[in-house]
Amino acid sequence: MPQTRHQRDGQSGEDEALDHLRLHGLSLVERNFRCKVGEIDLVMQDGDGLVFVEVRRRAGLSHGGAAASVTPAKQRRMLRAAQFYLLRYRQPPRCRFDVVAIDGPNLSWLRNVLDA
Repeated sequence: MPQTRHQRDGQSGEDEALDHLRLHGLSLVERNFRCKVGEIDLVMQDGDGLVFVEVRRRAGLSHGGAAASVTPAKQRRMLRAAQFYLLRYRQPPRCRFDVVAIDGPNLSWLRNVLDA
């Protein structure tokens, strides 16, 4: 089934975010983890910890930008999806939640955006 323009843009943003994170020493564990309570765009390894990454892309800042689109409801879904993901671990590793916000040509990596 062909992808929509929105899906292609999302995929492109995730590719860009993944490249950026890899350049900074993180490694990919899983991409597009989906479960009944939500989705995590990228699960990355950073040293001995896991990083749950939400990728947001916007054409510009006209509606508050990409980072502003991570609403409290989205944050709750991220947290629930991460909890579901961590059920596979007997002893869960340390974790953090990051956002990669892409506004037009500008990429911002926001670390540790949620207190869990």
